[in-house]
Amino acid sequence: MDVITELLGGVRARGADFCQSIASPPWSLRFTAPPPLTVAAVVRGEAWVTPDGGRPVRLAPGDAALVKGPSPYVVADSPTTRPTVFVHGPGRYDGPPGDPLISAPLAPRTYGTADGECLVLSGHFPLGGEVCTRLLSALPPLAVVPSGDRGIARALELVQEEITGEGPGRQVVLDRLLELMLVLTVRLWFDRQGGKAPGWYTALTDPAVGRALRLMHDDPARPWTVAALAGEAGMSRAAFARRFSALAGQPPLAYLTEWRMALAADLLSGAGLTVAAAARRVGYADPFGFSAAFKRVRGVSPGSVRAAAPS
Repeated sequence: MDVITELLGGVRARGADFCQSIASPPWSLRFTAPPPLTVAAVVRGEAWVTPDGGRPVRLAPGDAALVKGPSPYVVADSPTTRPTVFVHGPGRYDGPPGDPLISAPLAPRTYGTADGECLVLSGHFPLGGEVCTRLLSALPPLAVVPSGDRGIARALELVQEEITGEGPGRQVVLDRLLELMLVLTVRLWFDRQGGKAPGWYTALTDPAVGRALRLMHDDPARPWTVAALAGEAGMSRAAFARRFSALAGQPPLAYLTEWRMALAADLLSGAGLTVAAAARRVGYADPFGFSAAFKRVRGVSPGSVRAAAPS
């Protein structure tokens, strides 16, 4: 399992808020409390996305974008069009009475006017947990992937076909297509960053270090040592340690410890495991040693994370 798979493994649409909006200028929507991550794509026309405090970015047909919450942002036909519709969350809107974008849907999950010049598809992911936070921390407030990728283009075609169809299991198909769009867009955006991509992503392309990363993610509880990882990678201990640090931005065991603690935080807050059980799941036989490592890495005790978890 690679790092992208692990980070996105917990991202499941499961009926996530998904819609297509069709409109002709002028139109403008302000998302006042957006979820942690939104993926959007323009099918026809153009749209402008303006994060609060950021510059407007144009989306042309075929472009895909990742927008991070919870900071508000505006999607409009032009950066100068003032918002008239305010989206506060799934099914919660404010705007002029009769505005097509918030009136009765044209079809399931389809709003606006059928002959509108612009068609935008969007899906909103209510991500949670420390593992997903690692992904979000590697993304800017707005990341745009220009048109041209065949995978995203085909996914958009399939989404439109499924929205307008009436086949059984349509919701499940749409959810999986939404996940596909997210994974493709994240991967393509990182690929375009070159030296600005996160260290762990760059390291995945290296045969030796990438293998070590996959091994740590496949079995984080295994008592890994630098020598054991170097052996799996087919390198000397010293050469492997230097190469890993240069590519990933930190030593191999420091990376492993941070990953273990992110997993443990999710186990404590999401799965409700005891501190001792979470410790065993991430490779610590001694809960006291685990607690010390957890507090050193995360700044809080594992007990406090578990106590703050929703009952």
